[in-house]
Amino acid sequence: MEPTTTLDIRYSDPGAVPTPWSEARELLERAETYWLTTVRADGRPHVTPLLAVWRDAALHFCTGPEEQKARNLEHERRCALTTGTNALHEGLDLVVEGRAERVTDPGRLKDLATAWEAKYGPSWRFGVGDGVFTHEAGGEALVFALVPGKVLGFAKGSYAQTRWRF
Repeated sequence: MEPTTTLDIRYSDPGAVPTPWSEARELLERAETYWLTTVRADGRPHVTPLLAVWRDAALHFCTGPEEQKARNLEHERRCALTTGTNALHEGLDLVVEGRAERVTDPGRLKDLATAWEAKYGPSWRFGVGDGVFTHEAGGEALVFALVPGKVLGFAKGSYAQTRWRF
């Protein structure tokens, strides 16, 4: 799925060019830490760091069923995942906006569990239970897929704000 790419010249250096989607997608695949923004039932934002894997044109993340982000996603599935750097003059920051949907299919969960371990190592080895990840230390985790509706990219150095719409 190739998005429509546009450069927002209001927030870009003169002569800047849009960041290619392939570069943004590669960063989404290799980033180690992401920040999830959800909305509480009373409308207040909730932001928390987490791990994620890019598979099948979506970012996948997991959370315990009793965690705040899981409770927030029960009533509002629209959310954002961000990643990038905290450097001012280099790198690329990304904001992925979309709707998080539960992943419960056993085959898909098994594939995602394999992807988690390949990316993050044996400490992140998950089993598959009844529509959830399981962990040998105990507990279950709900798994969500965030299919991008819009992605914003903020290139630094030569500043360029790129928008990808799906």
